[in-house]
Amino acid sequence: MSNAVMEPGTLVQEPEAHNPVEPFLRMERIPHIWCPGCGIGTTVNCFARALMNAGLNTDKVAVVSGIGCSGRVAGYVNLDSFHTTHGRAIPFATGLKLANPELTVVVYSGDGDLASIGGNHLIHAARRNLDIKVICVNNLVYAMTGGQTAATTPVSSTTATSPYGTFEPTLNLPQLLEAAGATYIARWTTYHVKQLEKAMTEALKHKGFSFVEVLSPCPTLFQRRNHLGDGLATMKFYKEHSQTKHGASTADTGLTKEGDIVVGKFVVKEREEYIEGMTRHFTEHLGRPFEFKVRTC
Repeated sequence: MSNAVMEPGTLVQEPEAHNPVEPFLRMERIPHIWCPGCGIGTTVNCFARALMNAGLNTDKVAVVSGIGCSGRVAGYVNLDSFHTTHGRAIPFATGLKLANPELTVVVYSGDGDLASIGGNHLIHAARRNLDIKVICVNNLVYAMTGGQTAATTPVSSTTATSPYGTFEPTLNLPQLLEAAGATYIARWTTYHVKQLEKAMTEALKHKGFSFVEVLSPCPTLFQRRNHLGDGLATMKFYKEHSQTKHGASTADTGLTKEGDIVVGKFVVKEREEYIEGMTRHFTEHLGRPFEFKVRTC
């Protein structure tokens, strides 16, 4: 122990603190563009911690996103990433996975991009059971483009395109994806950070099509227009109105404007993955072993 005497008036320099998720972020691009109270940053924190938990080689992890607020995640993660066209994140990810099956391919985007504009691709990726991981940040509205009604907007909600309230039925994403054939489905909110971190970790390790839905507030466009308070009020709502029901029937997981939210891990099952199925099929029909090869330049 040092016996040195510090001179009066000497400033003590505190050791520089580092957040453990910083290596997974492009810190030169921080602060981010998301609004105060938005939950997307919380999901990114959970995703970074899930990468640590999964123990993946980040040189073999790729993130693909589409257009929208959540689509900007691709620009903040310190990974190989692609910011693609609207609704087309999953086709890009499909090509990436087929070109290099050794990659862990993560699609990170919003409900508007994935389930509305890109709904067709979402369904067929689940049907094929392609080994990609889809993280869908669902803020119930097209946020970046001005707050228009989306396929996930709850009935009676006020939006930029539905000033008298929406009347169209709402897509129940877990039910849709289970019907399509997804083999891992979970839903949490941005209040449930530890549960979300665990679900993302499980999705990263799961073989087959994985879907994690994250309910997140949009205080600027959804909460404000519907008089639901700010981001903090939404966190309190999530806390008070979420019901954890692991293994719940996805038919019972539909969302309403101010009703209870069923959260949990709904589907975990095994089914032949797409590339495995392709290999088996051509081996049988060609009468010789078929090897799916990675083509490199």
